[in-house]
Amino acid sequence: MTQHVPGFPRFTLEPNKMGGQACIRGYRFTLDQLLEMLADGMSSAEIIDAFPFIEPEDIDDALRLAAKTARRDFYVAISA
Repeated sequence: MTQHVPGFPRFTLEPNKMGGQACIRGYRFTLDQLLEMLADGMSSAEIIDAFPFIEPEDIDDALRLAAKTARRDFYVAISA
């Protein structure tokens, strides 16, 4: 059964696909893979050229979800 990440219908969750990780619109391409490519410096255009099924809205929503996740309360240990 396919579910969606709440508030982000472009990201699907299926227990038997990619270990249950969030995927881009049902493709075997995870949200994590997309974010790592962006973090490694790939441009949106380069990603779309390499993976033509990726749409600009997928990238926009991936960044929105990452920002929403980063806003959660968490603490990082730092040395004084």
